[in-house]
Amino acid sequence: MAKINGNEVRPGYVIEHNGGIWSVAKVEHVKPGKGGAFAQTELRNLRNGSKLNERFRSADKVERIRLEQRNQQFLYEDGDQLVFMDSETFDQAYLQSTILGDKRPLLQEGMSVVIEFFGDEALNLSLPQKVPCIVTETEPVISGQTAANSFKPALLDNGLKISVPPFIGTGDTVIVNSETMEYSERG
Repeated sequence: MAKINGNEVRPGYVIEHNGGIWSVAKVEHVKPGKGGAFAQTELRNLRNGSKLNERFRSADKVERIRLEQRNQQFLYEDGDQLVFMDSETFDQAYLQSTILGDKRPLLQEGMSVVIEFFGDEALNLSLPQKVPCIVTETEPVISGQTAANSFKPALLDNGLKISVPPFIGTGDTVIVNSETMEYSERG
């Protein structure tokens, strides 16, 4: 673990603060007219999901943590726990199902994901950027509709509702971008 100055904190960093492990979500550097500059941060606790707004001055020392990333396979959901398995060691890891928030429907059985570990403790999860889904319900294709920016609503097999181009029909496979939760391309 490395100590960094408070003004060196960046989004995506994982830090130890007040006895917890926090992911830095947002950073805004503020230079008030009076007093020293500081970094206004929004932090998310990786253990319980709580949020915290904190100010760090350049004189503050912050402990930056490097998490180990391991490829895992999603097995199943057990109550409020997601169960994953390391395909090399067959060790299982458990995460709260709330860790994904509104992205939870994109997680599919057998999907390969990246889990970040602090020692042997699973803390965070990253979905693949492109997730294939099947359109279960949408308006029929209208021939001659060629407007470049026209989209129509579609319901996917996992319950998500997204907008798709007019040429996509029921039963088609589409690729959803897991970061933006939007249509990316035809599958």
